[in-house]
Amino acid sequence: SHIRIPNGGPVPDMVHYHTIGFQLIYCYKGWVKLVYEDQGPPFILHAGDCVTQPPEIRHQVLEASDNLEVIEIGVPAVHMTTIDHEMTLPTEQVRPEREFQGQTFCHHRVAAASWKPWRIVGFEHRDTGINQATKGVASVQVVRPVQSVEKPQASSHDWDILFSFVLKGSLDLQVEGYALEQLKQGDAWVMPPGLGSRVAGWSRDLEFLEVGCWGGIVS
Repeated sequence: SHIRIPNGGPVPDMVHYHTIGFQLIYCYKGWVKLVYEDQGPPFILHAGDCVTQPPEIRHQVLEASDNLEVIEIGVPAVHMTTIDHEMTLPTEQVRPEREFQGQTFCHHRVAAASWKPWRIVGFEHRDTGINQATKGVASVQVVRPVQSVEKPQASSHDWDILFSFVLKGSLDLQVEGYALEQLKQGDAWVMPPGLGSRVAGWSRDLEFLEVGCWGGIVS
């Protein structure tokens, strides 16, 4: 889901949780104030930051900026949301190591991120730590080019689901057996496992979000 909130301010949300296998909240534009069970006081999720919401972790949205935009990935997409009328957040305990059905809470901050070479030559990525926090259930990276490449490299994947979203700039995507796709900021695509593709051309300011996860996960 691509969610937009044009008019910010306090959010009339209640403490709740989701019966889900994997859930990502990526702040695309603006900021949002959140609080999570056993994860300390409320904090601001800035543009470029992201969090995972492990299965059934209690949480609450407190406030949003004007023109907030977030990308939300949930597996399964249709899942149950339950209001917790008993719990008040923040909780007294702070337990960042606590597991919720095998996953820990992960808060990735773009301000503290480091960039490393990506699997495709000519690109680099910042890894969010979500693969470790979910014990391999999902992987979330932001990718950008670092150099031009004479012959862009083809690649494929074995995730059940691989979702990508253009955060900045534009790219030309060549998928095996399909016509060239020209994608710009705000566009997204899903690549089936085993299908070959290559980024055939790109703008200098290109950045895209890549989320891989296993579709068979259950909460």
